[in-house]
Amino acid sequence: MIRRPGKPQAIPLKKPNYATDCRINRQGTQHYTRLRNVFCALFLQPKGKCALRLALYQPDIPQNTGALLRLAACFAVAVDLIEPFGFVFDDRRLRRAALDYAALAQVARHASWAAFMASRAADSRLVLMTTTGDVALDRFAFAADDTILLGRESAGVPPQVHAAVDARVVIRLRAQARSLNVAQAGAIALYEALRQTGQLPTEPDAE
Repeated sequence: MIRRPGKPQAIPLKKPNYATDCRINRQGTQHYTRLRNVFCALFLQPKGKCALRLALYQPDIPQNTGALLRLAACFAVAVDLIEPFGFVFDDRRLRRAALDYAALAQVARHASWAAFMASRAADSRLVLMTTTGDVALDRFAFAADDTILLGRESAGVPPQVHAAVDARVVIRLRAQARSLNVAQAGAIALYEALRQTGQLPTEPDAE
């Protein structure tokens, strides 16, 4: 189900820089994380859906957004889209990347960063993927109800978003590489979070 808060907005890219600049602030891996994951998996996760969420901050490129919607639909992960976008939401390039999986995706659109923050559950951590992260993905402990945040392809996220998140995580790359495509980074991070928290699909959906 897609909530449409208003007329789709579009913003021009200042620079044709499509390198992913994903970011994240405090590590926040408390001692109770494992017990919390078990509790969320047993009691808080609705049937057929995942407690983890994926959030896209003002995405620039429709193909990446479409690929991430397809990814989230395949794992029953809800998606938060934070406006304004760098494209019109019904862009044919987005539809081509998402294919018919878009109909399976649970998507919430937010008119602004403030609107997104106001809608969030108070006990859900916000985990920002960033090239300047404080902790490597393979050493970060996810909680079952975390929200993974991905920044804009052209500019990442602004300082106020860095300051608002609960953790800043980096995917370590070889020295010569600057960054991953945002859809690739999102896929790697989401799968690792699902694996850690026991929320990977175990059998075909009966519905």
